[in-house]
Parts: sequence; C-alpha cells; structure tokens
Amino acid sequence: MSGRALSFGTIAEAYERHRPGYPAELFDMVAAYAGRPLLSALEIGAGTGKATRLFARRGVTVTATEPDGAMLAELRKHVPPSVRTVQAAFEDLRPGETYGLVYAAAALHWTNPEGRWPRTAALLEPGGVFASFGGPVRLADPAVEEAVRTARAPYLDTDEIPSPDGTPPERDMQWPGTELQRAEWFTDVQQHVIERRLTLSAHDYVGHLSTVSAYLVLPAPHRQQVFARILHTLPDAVELSADITVHLARRRNGL
Repeated sequence: MSGRALSFGTIAEAYERHRPGYPAELFDMVAAYAGRPLLSALEIGAGTGKATRLFARRGVTVTATEPDGAMLAELRKHVPPSVRTVQAAFEDLRPGETYGLVYAAAALHWTNPEGRWPRTAALLEPGGVFASFGGPVRLADPAVEEAVRTARAPYLDTDEIPSPDGTPPERDMQWPGTELQRAEWFTDVQQHVIERRLTLSAHDYVGHLSTVSAYLVLPAPHRQQVFARILHTLPDAVELSADITVHLARRRNGL
C-alpha cells in the first residue's frame, strides 16, 4: 500500500469534518441494482465511516474494514453499534465469510491491483453485488480553479489521482468499470453518475484540501505555504462540483 494510501490517519478528525457524506439516492441505486434485500455488507477502506452510516442506517449489517487505526477509531464514534469493525487492509482479508454486498467508497484505488477481483469475488455470495463509488471535488468556477492551479503550481502540478488503469477521462466507461468488464468473475457492469453541488466557505474548502493525499504527503512547511496561497486566491464562498460516479457489478454464479 502506498504512502499516500497510509497518509490519512494523521488527519482523521479533519477527514470526518471536511469530507462530504453520501446521499440516500446512492443507497437506493445500489439496492435497486441488487434486486433483493441487502442484508450483509463488507466495506473496503471505510475511513471515518461516511458510507458506513448510509448503509448501516438502512438496515444493512456492515463489516467495516480499514487499515489505519486512527481512522477506525474516528469511525467508531459515528456509526451505529451494529457495525462490526476490523482493522485490516483489503489484501489481508481472508476468504471465509461471504456477503451480499462488497463496496468501496473512494477507496478502491488504494488497493493492490494484483488479485483484486478474484479476492473481491471470494468475499461475495453468488449473485452478490460489488459497488465502488466516489469522485473528485472540483471547483465549479473555471476562473477560481485556474487561480488555485496557479497558487499550488510551485508545489503540485495536480491534486487529483489519475485513472489507475490509464483510461482517458473522455471514455464512456471509467475505471473500475473498465476492469470489471474484463474480469471473468463479474457480469452486468453498470456506471451511473449522481450529480452533486456543494457550497463551502473558503476556509472549509482549504480544510477539505487538507484531507487530500497529494497535500498530505508534502513536507509540513510546504503544505502550510500552499494552503495560505490558495486561501488568498479564494472568494469568501466557493461552489463545488462533487459528482459521485457509481460502478456496479454482480458476481457470476458458479465461479
């Protein structure tokens, strides 16, 4: 697991405060795709439990896995007592118990691609559902985005994570749907987008950036300098595009 993947525990409380949660529409989409009651779920890289809450509060018995102890401790403050928590990376989970749903919320790109899909399939009941969802939070105003790009340029070319398999952004099917379509263990691969717009104060937007891995791995003095430069360029409130891209797939029977 990369250094960027393990950088979040130091800012668990900030992550909880500044990362947006997930709307009820997301649960409804996954449940409709499943076509049967979602009774049990395994979550990959649960973080502070933003998605955990969505599924647990709709009656799903969730096992939330997360490799970082600080993130998991923060999660435990916010989720219902029915949630089971396991400190483990996805690669360290051993097949045994299976689930009706396995899902990852803005976390799948941190997992090791080697063996990712057979490992996921082994955790699913036959016909069970895999879901991955997330997406970048982008400034909606191109002029503000350009000002921020200029402010961060001495420190970072970009703060986004490139497509793990190199799929260009203009392609209809994005990662991980591209991999799922090729994976023999899965069928009925779908991609959907939930449009979402947010408004944050300038300080809260910088707070959000403080939870983004590209900034977390900068030396602390550089991180403070780039945040000050960005804050100086921002209006009092910023409009954000925070669309959620959802990928869904079903485990093939007999595999």
